[in-house]
Amino acid sequence: MEILTLVALIAAGFYILKSREQRQRIVLLGSHLGRYQIERLMESLTSGYLRCLGENDAERRQQIWHLLDATEEKIAGQLEGFAAEIARVPEPIARVSKLPIALPLATQLLPGATFDLRQALLIHARGVAGVVRNDAERTPKSKAFTMSAELFLLQHTCHWYCKSKTVASARMLARHQTSYDQLLNAVSPETRSAYRALTGL
Repeated sequence: MEILTLVALIAAGFYILKSREQRQRIVLLGSHLGRYQIERLMESLTSGYLRCLGENDAERRQQIWHLLDATEEKIAGQLEGFAAEIARVPEPIARVSKLPIALPLATQLLPGATFDLRQALLIHARGVAGVVRNDAERTPKSKAFTMSAELFLLQHTCHWYCKSKTVASARMLARHQTSYDQLLNAVSPETRSAYRALTGL
């Protein structure tokens, strides 16, 4: 009975520490994100893409693509500012655990099993900017597909930082019916290569 009590106390302690860490991360990321309109612009873009792809009139479709270009440029600029702001966060706070589940103090005790959120956000900012410039000369439909993947991967990284990779992947699957591997394969080759090199996954 004493062993069960001890196990229960340890489990409760782990849960409290994990919850505290996650709250701190959510507050940190939220305080910086709150200065930008990235989430609102993401929603506007994704809904705009769907509306455009469902438009049968070619002239009307072209008008919508043109309007979405301005939104893409705006989100690229805001993401660049957000990444630059997070770059000033102290390194220990920016570590993200590569472990599949959230464990308290994992980033401090297992620094080799972490990656730097600041570097990840720079990768996302460069990836989105590259799609906006359309370096690869994608068609509007292909560009929209790649941009959506870039933004969803950004979202995945933020959830990963706040919770864990498993939770982030589950949310991505529930919200967008897209697995982590599918998402990584859909972003630009430059983003995919840099992201895999950073995370080691």
